Amino acid sequence: MKKKLIPMVLLFAIFFTVSFSATAQIYVKIRPTIQITPRPAQPSPSHVWIDEDWEQNDGTYRYSGGRCVVPPRSGYYRKPGHWQKTRRGNRWIQGRWSKPARHHRY
Repeated sequence: MKKKLIPMVLLFAIFFTVSFSATAQIYVKIRPTIQITPRPAQPSPSHVWIDEDWEQNDGTYRYSGGRCVVPPRSGYYRKPGHWQKTRRGNRWIQGRWSKPARHHRY
């Protein structure tokens, strides 16, 4: 019984540690400056432009620039990312895709 329990506990501890570190937030004292990205022509009518985006990189943020992307589903819209000021510093909240609100008939 003990022989089976020890590997299970170790596996759980490793999984917990890896999943926790993957979701760790990075805080910076001063927000990085925005770099202006030239906006190219839209590749197709279904593409939308995403202005500002930041990626976590070695304990800080790296600007990934604006880009044209196709929404994951028809009718979805992009809620832009934003900087959130906290007591620990500033952190980037990623933008996300949202489905349109339903309109109810009354």
